[in-house]
Amino acid sequence: MTEFTIASFNVKNLIGPEQEYYRFQKYTPEEYAWKADWLAEQIQTMDADIVGFQEIFEESALRDVIAQADAEGVEDNAAHIPGPNKRYRRKAIFRKLAYRPYTDAALAVAPNVNDGGPGQRRPGVAILSRFGFVGTPEIIQDLPEPVDIDFGPMGPDGGGSFRLTRLSRPILMARVPVGKHVITVFNCHLKSKLGEFVRPDGAPFPPEVDLTQYDPVARALGGVRSSLRRMAEAWVLRRAIVAELQAGNPVMVMGDFNDGEHAVSSEIISGEHPFKNYAWMLRHDAETPRDRYSVEEDAQIREDIEAVRLHSAERQFVRKSARDMVYTAAFGGVYESIDQIYMSRHLIEGAPGSIGHMDYFSVLNDHLTDGSHAEAPYNKLASDHGQIIAHMRLKD
Repeated sequence: MTEFTIASFNVKNLIGPEQEYYRFQKYTPEEYAWKADWLAEQIQTMDADIVGFQEIFEESALRDVIAQADAEGVEDNAAHIPGPNKRYRRKAIFRKLAYRPYTDAALAVAPNVNDGGPGQRRPGVAILSRFGFVGTPEIIQDLPEPVDIDFGPMGPDGGGSFRLTRLSRPILMARVPVGKHVITVFNCHLKSKLGEFVRPDGAPFPPEVDLTQYDPVARALGGVRSSLRRMAEAWVLRRAIVAELQAGNPVMVMGDFNDGEHAVSSEIISGEHPFKNYAWMLRHDAETPRDRYSVEEDAQIREDIEAVRLHSAERQFVRKSARDMVYTAAFGGVYESIDQIYMSRHLIEGAPGSIGHMDYFSVLNDHLTDGSHAEAPYNKLASDHGQIIAHMRLKD
């Protein structure tokens, strides 16, 4: 069996010092040094073979953090891992404690095509792989053909439509060789729940952002825009996932979904959950109340759905453990998981065509604080997301 780990890490605004990424927001040299040190320590703790990073403003800053993690990890190994002259050096505890540097790892970075100048920066994503890549990783952001969502005929003027030509942040797809297998890995950061507001021509800012003239209806419309964008981006990701699955490739998807497992956008990514029995349902072409799907059609429908479904690593872990709560974000009294790792049934034990399974799932979230509390510490220098790691095992 081949063991490997895969992790998702939203680093929260990684950029070098004295650079204004959002309006009036930047790191002093001291703040950046603190943040880089914290990120390096988290990378050492995860020690994952494949890591998907979100909120990368600068590739050079990410490379610096990885290099710092390696330097500290190697130094720690020298202090704590027994050398070859020790007869007990092969004990499992030392193998588990040893940090493995990313010296020969491959790093793919997808910058954001929406990135602007100082104060108008937009983050990208990255994938770090100790196994390298098969072929060149692909970036999905500018769409060759617009996504036109037609709401169909609903009244004399129709039901309206929605068009998406570009994603708010890139999706990065890489094929990773693990043991005797190649797994297609997607890393994404879908549109946040922050409202999208349109600035009228000639106006200095959208009127909805003036909270002294609070407009609840207009701000709700901003939420509608961001939700539509997030769900449309989820569909673009879903389309790419299905293409890989239909080509027979195992798939893993990770990233900041900005929604929980049961949100519509997350369910778009994972696919439909099949009914237990379609034989009781009226056929799509029914002419009488007795026109139901056959037993054979029921089996075919369920297989077609299951073949392209994805499964949540967190959900598998919760089913098997006594733990009743996993969270990767905390704000306003709400603790939720918006960072996810999903996998195709190739990686589900006992599923048709299974090549492996997940042994364990872990989350690093001790640094998270609820922002609604007045005494919550300043987390600009850490991350406002927990890190999640799936521990996988593949058949040789």
